[in-house]
Amino acid sequence: MGGGAPAGSEQQPAFKGYIESVREILRMPATTADPSIPAKRVTAEYCAGRFAKPPKNVTMLTRDFIGDSLYNPSYGYFSKQALIFSPKEGYDFSRFRDSADFLKTIGRQYEEIERELDDIRSIPRQLWHTPTEILKPWYGYSVAQHIVRQHKADQDGKPGGGSPLVVYEMGGGNGTLMVNMLDFIREHEPRIYSRMEYNLVEISPKLAKQQASQQSRKHAVPHANVNIINKSIFDWRTTVDRPCFFVAMEVIDNFAHDVIRFDYVTGEPYQAFVRVYDDGEFEEYYEPVSDPLIQDYLRARNSLVSPRHQSAALPPAFYRRIRSQLPLAPNLSKPEFIPTKAYEFCKILGRYFPRHRLVLSDFYKLPDTLPGAVTSPVVQTRFSGSMVPCETYLVQPGWFDIFFPTDFELLRRIYDVECRSHGVEPMSKVRTQREFAVENAALAQTCTRSGENPMLDFYENNKFLLS
Repeated sequence: MGGGAPAGSEQQPAFKGYIESVREILRMPATTADPSIPAKRVTAEYCAGRFAKPPKNVTMLTRDFIGDSLYNPSYGYFSKQALIFSPKEGYDFSRFRDSADFLKTIGRQYEEIERELDDIRSIPRQLWHTPTEILKPWYGYSVAQHIVRQHKADQDGKPGGGSPLVVYEMGGGNGTLMVNMLDFIREHEPRIYSRMEYNLVEISPKLAKQQASQQSRKHAVPHANVNIINKSIFDWRTTVDRPCFFVAMEVIDNFAHDVIRFDYVTGEPYQAFVRVYDDGEFEEYYEPVSDPLIQDYLRARNSLVSPRHQSAALPPAFYRRIRSQLPLAPNLSKPEFIPTKAYEFCKILGRYFPRHRLVLSDFYKLPDTLPGAVTSPVVQTRFSGSMVPCETYLVQPGWFDIFFPTDFELLRRIYDVECRSHGVEPMSKVRTQREFAVENAALAQTCTRSGENPMLDFYENNKFLLS
């Protein structure tokens, strides 16, 4: 782990020779690796099909490094480390004194599972939870209620009841949300259920098998309208030209980002690469933006008006001119993590699901993000039963969770550009977790004896994007 200073980071070009001379004199090289060994340019997709261990002597864009670290089928974090906390049954919230009492119960169960994992596995796994699991089935019921209400409004007055309800869910975890939604619709809307189709797009073969067996294990009458599609949404190439709902709950926080920095004088963006040396050391370096996806994202972002988007990494031109005159002034801005994979996801929705409505939820703010960068992720691992945050994303692939907060207002505007710019109305909207729950949830079912309500009070750092 670790690595040397990024090229063009905190020194002017005129001082680079001096800095390198000092390093030579003090015998403090940027890395102990041999930089003369050629580095092959690779992508996350290339690594997934060819490497059983993290490769060395390679270079890749930041999004490929992060994507490979998380999703590589042989050594990625989600392949070897992550498990989803899932209580065997939903909680009876009326039995809890208050939210703190509920949290104590979850904490005890969480610790028990972690101890079991440590006892039976030589590699300590990381356990994480979602609102879908700890608020089941009521959280899934609230999502189903929103979809049913919108579906009825869309089909109202159409002959024969209109189009059937078609749902696509991406990254369904244990399959809990799917089962809860289908249970709700079968019980409360049997006519809609009889014509309904539920498709779950899952990248993990292991989770796809688990999702397929989930509803048959728990139901005397399994749901027969389920289709599990084991592939990445980024490999989707089939046009779904019919009304449908696309559901993505707690998924995009793990979508890989790129890193850019701006030239302080010209404002030109530079894209980050990660060099992996022969000894496993990492180094970040920058080149002028040439990657087509980064270029497309920046064009889309720069096209936004009323208000025009201004990167928080790039200070106003007047400030940059003054600062450039100071001694040892940086020649590049602070790093900015940009959501290029989330942008690609929006493009896929617009192209292959032209008549969809979106139901997406995720974090909009997070503690312990990497310091010194804009919209940076949390990078953490589990050690001795505790989650330990890191201060760099240049960490050993597969051992660390890397997840990002989402700028929902910016995502909404980008989504509208890609998916709602062809006369399809209405435009999308952002709602807080509380606002969504008030509108759609059976709040009486998640109320503790004190009147506190985890459905309203938990996950306050989550928002919804709805279209």
